[in-house]
Amino acid sequence: MDVARTPVDVADFIVRHDPAFARVVRDVGPPPRRRSAPVEQRFASLVRSITFQLLATKAAATIHARVEALCDGDVAPGALLLVGHQRLREAGLSNAKAAAMLDLAVRAQGGFLQFARHGRLDDDAVLQEVVAVRGVGPWTAQMYLMHTLARRDVWPVGDFGVRTGWSLVHDLEGPISERDLVSEGGPLAGERSAVAWYCWRALEQSRQVKQ
Repeated sequence: MDVARTPVDVADFIVRHDPAFARVVRDVGPPPRRRSAPVEQRFASLVRSITFQLLATKAAATIHARVEALCDGDVAPGALLLVGHQRLREAGLSNAKAAAMLDLAVRAQGGFLQFARHGRLDDDAVLQEVVAVRGVGPWTAQMYLMHTLARRDVWPVGDFGVRTGWSLVHDLEGPISERDLVSEGGPLAGERSAVAWYCWRALEQSRQVKQ
């Protein structure tokens, strides 16, 4: 039986399999404990991930707050469909993101996306269901797996922050390629969501030093 490790055990596992992470683990401590979001929050979480695609965090947060306000604080399929494409665009979303959110809402209402069963599906099955939404790619689906479903072994090699953070941890001259990161992450299989978290923290530390 696969028993989930404690955050301290996860940190120890990572350092044991890749000692280069020792410094960032020492600096920031254990990763956060992962807890799956309640079913009723999963749609809103996926909408948020769509907002944050390829945007700086501050700008994305501002736009998403407008989307939440348009839905009166309840980002649900029906509310989003009532808002409509034009008002989502006026909130600051691109045409593609507005279309993606509305397709997500239609699929959720029609039963093509069944959030209640996602906790029972494996990662690949959830990914296939989520990326079927118009304009939703692997990154958004991976963020949903990591942050909403609390999956432990998601490895978002396409995320620039993860690639850059990995390269900083390992003193590489530039961001590692996606292909190489797939291979390099192999020994850390089982806890790669936490590895990604440490890569993000390493990038944050680097930016703070430069300020």
